[in-house]
Amino acid sequence: MGQDTLSIGTVRAAPGTKATGFLDVPGTPIRMPLTVVNGAAPGPVLSITAGVHGGEYPGIESAIRTAAALDARDVRGTVIIVHIVDVPAFHARTIYVCPLDGKNPNRVFPGNPAGTASERLAHTLFSEVIARAEYYVDLHGGDLNEALVPFTIILESGTPEVDARTLDLARAYGIRYVVRGRVAGGTYAAAAQRGIPAILTEAGGQGLLEEDALQIHLRGLRNVMRRVGILPGGPEAADAITVLTEFHWVTSGHAGLFYPSIAPGDRVTRGQRVGETRDYFGRRLAEVTSPGDGIVLFTVTTPATNPQDPLFAVGGPG
Repeated sequence: MGQDTLSIGTVRAAPGTKATGFLDVPGTPIRMPLTVVNGAAPGPVLSITAGVHGGEYPGIESAIRTAAALDARDVRGTVIIVHIVDVPAFHARTIYVCPLDGKNPNRVFPGNPAGTASERLAHTLFSEVIARAEYYVDLHGGDLNEALVPFTIILESGTPEVDARTLDLARAYGIRYVVRGRVAGGTYAAAAQRGIPAILTEAGGQGLLEEDALQIHLRGLRNVMRRVGILPGGPEAADAITVLTEFHWVTSGHAGLFYPSIAPGDRVTRGQRVGETRDYFGRRLAEVTSPGDGIVLFTVTTPATNPQDPLFAVGGPG
């Protein structure tokens, strides 16, 4: 790309220009804010999304700042940035799910044009933004009720060339922990299955716009754009990555309150007690243990819990 006018949603970007507008989701009130930077010189297409979960603010802010800072005269190829995907969740401050249908958008990709709001959103985003890309980065963090240690998630697609380019993106982004995981219906998984090198990056959480988390995302995006040749120069030096091949999610079995005794970044062993759930009267409902050896990647930080709600996750070497 980079030599033709590019049209997405209400945006039309001629070569050598940057344009902003919205990508509407048919059959819903959702309008996703969008920036397209169309370089004057040909090069790769990078798609960046943020706010698939509307309360993950460092990723959203880094998308906004990256879009504002890019100059089309410096860009080879094209950068497509969706600043906030789940706009209804952003305004309602809902965790995990879109308030229009109660579904988690990051479980329904590549979506369904005749489905519910989240499924239509996923279909529009996938077909208009993700499927156009030669590289894809989805910006996340802990939701309003989650704390985490930064990590990147990738999918092993089974195609060696795609997987090598994906791992190269993760190295360039510069977050130490890289988890080979697969969340059914996730953005990055749908992209990888289409043969697009894709990473989902996690930094920040608990509804805070923390500078450290913001800088992780800003530096990571800059490094990726330099690594694939969209921006001049080489990526900043980053620590060597640690690949975690086991990704254990632990969910609640009860309605009540969760009391963790672990924190993100802690090392745990299989069977180790990591907390408990209690009822509304303070009586213990269940002891919670670690399903494997490894690093605690995230924990929820609000006591309220429902059956099947996430409690924490552990990444291990496999």
